[in-house]
Amino acid sequence: MKQPSKPFALCVDNTGYLASLVPGKVYRIIPDAPAAKDDLIRVVDESGEDYLFHKSHFVFVDFPPAVKKKIFAMEGVA
Repeated sequence: MKQPSKPFALCVDNTGYLASLVPGKVYRIIPDAPAAKDDLIRVVDESGEDYLFHKSHFVFVDFPPAVKKKIFAMEGVA
């Protein structure tokens, strides 16, 4: 698998990660090319740390520029 082309992942399944992932929550994907080769994506989970999860737990999404700007502002990303 190559890096997801969309910068966000919507959690659709938190099986096995009840404390780490919230279904329906949007997570920003942190690029990780080696992990992507194993169908994994890196996101900052509910612990506040970035971890790898299998892509099957997510649906990849994108947003209009204005929405992205607000999401990044909430995360403190320029």
